[in-house]
Amino acid sequence: MQRFELLETHMKSERMARLGRLHTEHGVIETPVFMPVGTQATVKACPPDRLQELGVMIFLCNSYHLHLRPGVHVIQKAGGLHRFASWDRALLTDSGGYQVFSLAGLTRISDEGVEFRSHIDGSYHFFTPESSVRMQQNLGADIIMVLDQCVGYPASPFQERIASERSLRWARECREVFTPEGRQMLFSIVQGGMQKELRSESAQRLAEMEFDGYALGGLSVGEPKPMMYDMIEAAVPFLPPERPRYLMGVGTPDCVLEAVGRGVDMFDCVMPTRNARNASLLTHRGRLNIRRKEFTYDLSPLDPECSCYTCRNFSRAYLRHLFKAGEILGAELATIHNIYFMLELMEKIRKAIHMGSFYEFSKEFLARWDNQSSP
Repeated sequence: MQRFELLETHMKSERMARLGRLHTEHGVIETPVFMPVGTQATVKACPPDRLQELGVMIFLCNSYHLHLRPGVHVIQKAGGLHRFASWDRALLTDSGGYQVFSLAGLTRISDEGVEFRSHIDGSYHFFTPESSVRMQQNLGADIIMVLDQCVGYPASPFQERIASERSLRWARECREVFTPEGRQMLFSIVQGGMQKELRSESAQRLAEMEFDGYALGGLSVGEPKPMMYDMIEAAVPFLPPERPRYLMGVGTPDCVLEAVGRGVDMFDCVMPTRNARNASLLTHRGRLNIRRKEFTYDLSPLDPECSCYTCRNFSRAYLRHLFKAGEILGAELATIHNIYFMLELMEKIRKAIHMGSFYEFSKEFLARWDNQSSP
């Protein structure tokens, strides 16, 4: 059964933006798509019914964190991750590979797998490619990820080569033990650090293994953005065009537009929701820190160009008041806005690809987007 439909493309020079449709057991996802992050099976400050009202079709959970708390056995007893979280749309689970990087002081890596020391209680846990796949299949996510080794920036060429080779070995082992249940999909992850040759090689070798989708990992780990774009361009030409491409952990509007223009279909990032909880809001002019004193008497909408619930009903002055007073509603209204902003941006991107005007739309948006505005 065909799970990904490549509907249209829009090409400029050697770059190609793609319009697609990804079929999952829990719904159809229009791509390019942005996936909010719900690490602990919840998108912070936004309940499931509100996510559905906003139009979220898929969000991401982290199997490492769910393994530690509440435990996979608890979720299985509840009937799987969808029932546990009361979410009837699609879910994606990460394998724990990113924690190899983010919890570097609490991990020990070998060719067999990764030993983690829990950041919660100090207990030890060992993930292998096989156990990571089994765990995610038991959680019941629609899309699961292979176990990989992510290295930070900067890293030595030797470290990047070792991590890339190990990730390829683990991907093959994940592929061998994966047993699709229903329409569950397994995505591989391209690694290779900041070496173009390694990125291209990783993409080619993973393509030969025939996964359901292909992610680009190990990016947005401290490298300059132009370098990240170079790594995308090094990998994408070697990935099967009939499979979705997923840029992991990247979700600022400028990076999304640049990556879509290079053929990427899927994105996730904690930025919109984490920033929202810290009073940093996305607008069509850039980021805005709503705590600033200048908004004390500002009765205008947060973003006059936005039609989300927050912007339709509340002023900048009220939002500032909520954050200064420490009211929980501030985080909720800000989260609603930032998620809406990202989903609306993706809808505009899809429309522009369909109309054959994506690159013009991207240029116009970025000309207005002030990435240096107050966070």
